[in-house]
Amino acid sequence: MRVLLAEDERVLCDQIKKVLSAEGRIVDVAHDGQEACFLGSTEPYDMIILDIGLPMRDGTSVLKEWRSNGIATPVLILTARDGWSDRVDGLDAGADDYMTKPFHLPELAARVRATLRRSSGRTNPLFEKDGIAFDTRSGRTTVCGVPVDLTAQEMAVLSYLVHNAGRLISRTELSEHIYEYDSDRDSNTIAVFINRLRNKLGADLIQTVRGRGYMIEPA
Repeated sequence: MRVLLAEDERVLCDQIKKVLSAEGRIVDVAHDGQEACFLGSTEPYDMIILDIGLPMRDGTSVLKEWRSNGIATPVLILTARDGWSDRVDGLDAGADDYMTKPFHLPELAARVRATLRRSSGRTNPLFEKDGIAFDTRSGRTTVCGVPVDLTAQEMAVLSYLVHNAGRLISRTELSEHIYEYDSDRDSNTIAVFINRLRNKLGADLIQTVRGRGYMIEPA
């Protein structure tokens, strides 16, 4: 799952990215409002974390532009403004959640997980099917109770397919959601990650529709 983090505090930004990346998220970073607006308007993110007090352009105006242009990507607002009217303004501008600084990183990570589950229609964070269990909160994966180690890219592919269980996903769509903005996106490598996952989790979990893409059936 791919997340845009729009935050100008460099140390905090690095801390958030480290926590989210450890859970298998692909995190792009914008340090000002103009860059955030551009990335959020042109890239297919699963979620956006948006600081209100960004330089060059404030987060609220960016969010309003996204919503007026029909961009429905879930947005969690981060801000040092803790007044109730500020929260109302942020939510009315189109935010899906709101956190005030300072905050605890585990809570932020939990809110990200909850938002991603809601946006994909999932209520249970644990995906279980045919002896395979994948915890979308931690990335922990087991087969018949035995832990399986996944690389970051394998976890990213599995997470996206699980969150979109029951929907056919093309190679192009997968590549757009498992690579950062400035990475070389090669949809041909998707087949490599799929084969690795099948070797580790069994051949039946991920289905291939020839010429169209991949799908995991709902649990």
